[in-house]
Amino acid sequence: QVQLVESGGDLVQAGGSLRLSCAASGSICNINTMGWYRQAPGKQRELVAAITSGGRTNYGDSVKGRFSISRDNAKSTVFLQMNSLKPEDTATYYCAADRRGSSRVDWGQGTHVTVSS
Repeated sequence: QVQLVESGGDLVQAGGSLRLSCAASGSICNINTMGWYRQAPGKQRELVAAITSGGRTNYGDSVKGRFSISRDNAKSTVFLQMNSLKPEDTATYYCAADRRGSSRVDWGQGTHVTVSS
């Protein structure tokens, strides 16, 4: 099992920036993809961005060009740089990780981002 702890959520004005971090611990040796999802009240959880252990990235359409995901494999940490934030980016952001050879996905507890207009 992998434990994931997110940090960096905050209240920010529209147009501002935030950087989220997610640190993994536990069975980290086989971690493959790490990513960020978000869920706003009354909406389904959606992919924000993901990055494989090899550095391939994938972004949700609504954040392309504004958000950037990166990863420090040595520290088992993934980051989400969020620029040009919009009120519709307001959500709880969850970190997720999967492992090679396993169908299991581990989730963090979430960190809340509020973007005021």
